[in-house]
Amino acid sequence: MALGVAGVHADTLPGVKGINHIGLTVPDIAEAEAFFTDVLGCEKATSFGPFRDDTGTFMQDLLDVDPRAVVNQITLMRCGFGSNIELFSYDAPGQETVRPKNSDIGGHHIAFYVEDIDAAATYFKDKGIRTLMGPFPVNEGPAAGQAIIYFFAPWGLQMEAISFPTGMAYEKDGGPVLWSNTDPAK
Repeated sequence: MALGVAGVHADTLPGVKGINHIGLTVPDIAEAEAFFTDVLGCEKATSFGPFRDDTGTFMQDLLDVDPRAVVNQITLMRCGFGSNIELFSYDAPGQETVRPKNSDIGGHHIAFYVEDIDAAATYFKDKGIRTLMGPFPVNEGPAAGQAIIYFFAPWGLQMEAISFPTGMAYEKDGGPVLWSNTDPAK
């Protein structure tokens, strides 16, 4: 059994340390910066751009987008003690504005750890932020101990507030545990 585990690790990404950032293409970069700063407490680290290639295939070769796509601006946000957020403003031929649901292939959400899920829900309500049902406490199964509430950015990006101040049930099994904002060295 130990031999099988060693084989699995031998073929993984060399030197990986964790997630550095999550990149998001947004319809209005100023609105997105304001939301991540004013509502979620992230800090803007830097902005740069534009990037384009009016005659070659650089954009396609580097980013797998239309060769005439333009990255108008990239803004990097630091969000507490978790992954950074990279906001992109694009103009591109054939650009689609359909937002995937969590159930769609390519669907996604970003989860922010909060110390108090009830305080987060009240905060969202006071700010007029659209939320779904919750906070929802998970009381059974491997995720027991967490509570969640989904919420939305003004442009429709689905996000989640999550809290598990006493850990989750699966952690007691003795196997690997998820990285935690509350105990990063664990």
